[in-house]
Amino acid sequence: MGESHNMTGANPRGRVLLYALLGVAGALVWYAIYSHLLEAAQWLTYALLRLERGRHFSGAVEFFLYETPKVLMLLTLVVFGVGVVRSFFTPERTRRILSGKRESVGNVLAALLGVVTPFCSCSAVPLFIGFVTAGVPLGVTFSFLIAAPMINEVALVLLFGLFGWKVALLYLTTGLVIAISAGWVIGRLRMEKHVEEWVYQQRVGLSPDEEAMSWAARLRTGWQAVGDIVGRVWPYVVAGIAVGAGIHGYVPEGFLASIMGKGAWWAVPVAVILGVPMYSNAAGIIPIVQALLEKGAALGTVLAFMMSVIGLSLPEAVILRKVLKMRLLIVFFGVVAFGIVVVGYLFNLLI
Repeated sequence: MGESHNMTGANPRGRVLLYALLGVAGALVWYAIYSHLLEAAQWLTYALLRLERGRHFSGAVEFFLYETPKVLMLLTLVVFGVGVVRSFFTPERTRRILSGKRESVGNVLAALLGVVTPFCSCSAVPLFIGFVTAGVPLGVTFSFLIAAPMINEVALVLLFGLFGWKVALLYLTTGLVIAISAGWVIGRLRMEKHVEEWVYQQRVGLSPDEEAMSWAARLRTGWQAVGDIVGRVWPYVVAGIAVGAGIHGYVPEGFLASIMGKGAWWAVPVAVILGVPMYSNAAGIIPIVQALLEKGAALGTVLAFMMSVIGLSLPEAVILRKVLKMRLLIVFFGVVAFGIVVVGYLFNLLI
């Protein structure tokens, strides 16, 4: 019996070692494929398909054949890592961390937790109810609700892989500033009375701590996230890359610079207004962002457009209307939109 117990106890460690070895082998294969994607795309475009170089169509095809596997491979890697990280930050644990925190400190902590905590539009209502009934201040709750979708970790790493650390850091910093500032402003306005009354009547208790997950379970969570998220968003990724390929191949050089460049003072607010109804996920919008920048659009304008698409969506507004009265919902969208516009102008001015 003792020998059997020892063997059983060793199994989890053996599974972790097996996952680690498979992970190293997978990483090596991943890098070998990723580093040769450009050559493969060019061979497919000009050798296999025999398209003529320098044409609009051939440029669009090369862009599509290169960016599609590139973005999907980056997405797979990111989602796996994020899936593991998220196993440490469940919504319930996040709620306990924020409970009892005063404003200002709570706004900062909520925004930081929003980056790594699972969130989507469909979970906005239960998260909001849970936070409010657990005693989290309204402004702190909004800092979390703003940061969670806006500072999308998938977008962050894809931006790093496609544009470098400066653009990724710019996205992270501006997103945190908007989430912290907007939450603080909403908290200062004292709009608790504009939350639907039934929300305060709920009694959502804090459940006991979750059992500690083994590393094998966390790694399995990462792979499950890959199957779930990548399997769900890849059509949007391909569609976004197709749009980006069209922009890359057919939009004349300088055209976007004239309408989305630094010289067009109205470009930033128009980009934000256009971004709200264009509901998309981060993985689908990044290729479009890349193509816009390549064609001369200003970084601040494009960043504002991306943030409005990811952080201010009509489906989220419809869902949040269940728990927010119209005035608070308008204030929420207005404050966030104003922050995004300011960021767009600021970086167009500085960069």
